[in-house]
Amino acid sequence: MKLGEKILELRKKNGFSQEQLGEKINVTRQTISNWELGETSPNPEQLKLLSKVLNVSIDELLDNDIQSVLVEKVSNTEKLAGLVLKVLKWLGIIFIIFLVIDVVALILFSISGNFVEYHGASTICKIEDKEYEIEFGTDKKFSCKNCSNVMKEEIKKIVDFNDIDGSMVKIEKYFESNNGTCE
Repeated sequence: MKLGEKILELRKKNGFSQEQLGEKINVTRQTISNWELGETSPNPEQLKLLSKVLNVSIDELLDNDIQSVLVEKVSNTEKLAGLVLKVLKWLGIIFIIFLVIDVVALILFSISGNFVEYHGASTICKIEDKEYEIEFGTDKKFSCKNCSNVMKEEIKKIVDFNDIDGSMVKIEKYFESNNGTCE
């Protein structure tokens, strides 16, 4: 029951008109009417006077409003707590699934030995007094420092990224055929 309804009920129970009750607590009949309709509410001092005139405690006057608000807040808190627990439960389940998948994948890869290994090589070759540093590997990266674009393309054509040792021999032959050496 709302405060306005409670005031109306207690006023009638005590046999007061709106005007009589208003006179006893120093407010107008319209103020009592507004309280009963729920348009306004009495201030704490007026509540104290109302409780004395109507022979009830302030708690009894406000009881149903406070109780319903408290019940609603507790209910909302319980719903929120339940929702948080569900979300945490699902996050935990997802985390465990990913953890299991990672462990299984790690075990399978370590058993099968299918780890991708990187192999690469680098060499320094000379033609006359000019040095050329050549680097390449199974990751398909290739660099040739101090090489002209033409030289870089010629060397890149003879490199087999899957046969590092064979490619080193081919590079040495390329430089030897151009009156150079490799270290």
